[in-house]
Amino acid sequence: MPSADCRSRGASPAAFSIHCDDTTVHMPRPREAVRHAIPIVAEGVVAPMALFYGALVLAGFRVALIAALCWSYLALARRVRRRERVSSLLLLGTVLLTARTAVAFATGSAFVYFIQPLATTVGASALLVVSAALRRPFTQRFAHDFCPIDATVLDQPIVHRFFVRISLVWAFALLANAGLVLWLLLTSSVGAFVLERTAVSWGLTTAAIVWSIVGFTRVMRRGGRAVEWGRSVVHPEPVVAPVGPVVAQASAPAS
Repeated sequence: MPSADCRSRGASPAAFSIHCDDTTVHMPRPREAVRHAIPIVAEGVVAPMALFYGALVLAGFRVALIAALCWSYLALARRVRRRERVSSLLLLGTVLLTARTAVAFATGSAFVYFIQPLATTVGASALLVVSAALRRPFTQRFAHDFCPIDATVLDQPIVHRFFVRISLVWAFALLANAGLVLWLLLTSSVGAFVLERTAVSWGLTTAAIVWSIVGFTRVMRRGGRAVEWGRSVVHPEPVVAPVGPVVAQASAPAS
């Protein structure tokens, strides 16, 4: 039997969101979800990486560092100036890129620049495990960046348990990514490494995303709810007809 947790709190959920009623969880259309995620990923990951690689080929390592860092700060400033929500991906990426660039300039070593994310990845994996152990899964915030999740969904115990478990899946994916990237770093040239690392990271990330989506839909179905894609049910506020003029007109004598 579906629990009574999935009920409206008096406010209609956003049209693009994961939300539910008493019997059904409504997921956004996959095309809409991809369209929503592309700017976030492009802004926080693809653009700085592309600028770094292009500048590396054309102008060298130090210029590549500056180009990638400038993009991240400009994107962050643009979000703040427009009072838009700053994604966790952009904020975390900017902080880490700043630290990496400072160390790389101090040492002048491309190897040091590329080895730092491995330590960060291992640290992020440990953070996910700790957040799962504390029952405060960090994956929940990242999921909300890419597709807003209505509070009526997040408040359900089965959803909370899902995010705890999926944190462990992402922790494993990050550790696997760190191991493969370390092997590539030790065996490849700088130019080849950038491309190979991208392929490995995107492959593992895509697999983890698919696993997360499939796992979420299975959990909701086991909880007694159907899962529908692209059929958002957003109830508009009722329109109340102005009764005053109608009453006055009805009571007026006919001419």
